[in-house]
Amino acid sequence: MSSQSSEHGVPFLDLVTPHLELQEELLEAARQAISTGMFIGGPVVEQFEREFARFCGSRYCVGVSSGTDALRFALMATGIGRGAGVVTVPNTFAATIEAIIQTGATTHFVDVDPATSNMSVEGLRHLLKSPAGPSIKAIVPVHLYGDMCDMDPIMALAEEHGLTVIEDACQAHGSRYLSKGTVWRGAGTIGAAAAFSFYPGKNLGACGEAGAVTTDDPEVAQRIRIIRDHGQNEKYHHAVEGYNGRLDALQAGLLLVKLPHLQEWNDRRRAAAAIYSELLHGAPGIEIMPTVPWSHGNYHLYVVRSDRRDELRRHLAEAKIGFGMHYPVPLHLQKAFQYLGYRAGAFPVAEKLAGQIISLPMFPQITPDQQRRVAETLHLFSAARVP
Repeated sequence: MSSQSSEHGVPFLDLVTPHLELQEELLEAARQAISTGMFIGGPVVEQFEREFARFCGSRYCVGVSSGTDALRFALMATGIGRGAGVVTVPNTFAATIEAIIQTGATTHFVDVDPATSNMSVEGLRHLLKSPAGPSIKAIVPVHLYGDMCDMDPIMALAEEHGLTVIEDACQAHGSRYLSKGTVWRGAGTIGAAAAFSFYPGKNLGACGEAGAVTTDDPEVAQRIRIIRDHGQNEKYHHAVEGYNGRLDALQAGLLLVKLPHLQEWNDRRRAAAAIYSELLHGAPGIEIMPTVPWSHGNYHLYVVRSDRRDELRRHLAEAKIGFGMHYPVPLHLQKAFQYLGYRAGAFPVAEKLAGQIISLPMFPQITPDQQRRVAETLHLFSAARVP
């Protein structure tokens, strides 16, 4: 991610204001950890797990040390490992396929829908019918920018082919999906399990690294509890080879302070997104991400597209407007993953989007005046477009 901001500008993200607003409660949570000496596990972690599960609408939540661990452990706990093929998309953060690869599984990509930037159902259907299909054991749909993938047809394909679905919900805290046109379901409650990240910049962010897995399956939840704690089912008795992937009590306490505010923060993001969409409507050369009827997203990011994206980011930087790019190089073209054997042109929609997308300032405390300044800057850029 790239961002630019300075005094009298508009920051891409404000991590100071919400912490100052909750400063006394956050400090009290820290004092509690210090005064009790309970830094790993314990009642605070368990309370956060219960409260976050309730927020999502899931039966179980298991706190872990990061969103990457959450996805890795969820895959492992559902039996995905060496020799298994796992399908995901190339326009996501590297952690998505790091988690897959580190289980010993093989990554398969499918392109994304040009309207939503999320997993193409037709691309998935085609891959599952290809020669690679029989090796595929799991699907990892990524709810990018906090917008829900179209999960009903993905789940139908998974059922048809006997596949496990693990949601990458690391950007989707509080997002909801309209299932079968009638029932709203929370992100993290649709697949066999789901991974959440509480990296500081997320809608629900820790003051450091943290993550969680949600699931309705008690056996999956218990396996993750064992995996995160060096494979121990009781102290010094190791049932499996595990990891040091626990959620520490300090971060759990800080997250407990923030969690009651998450719904309001998400609502404020949605209101800010509506303002942006109104202000930017009709701006030449600026394409607003469309909304879809099945997703009630959390606007973790507000993303627009421009064929002159690199010029636009320079224009924003000169105007002291913060921005981000999520993500400018698709994973199949990253040097680290060249060995997977993909080449440029393999996923044309994701590749095209990577050259167009730019994320505008978005956080719950953003003001209409700040948004107007952002919109005016984009309109000036559009007006200067060379015919």
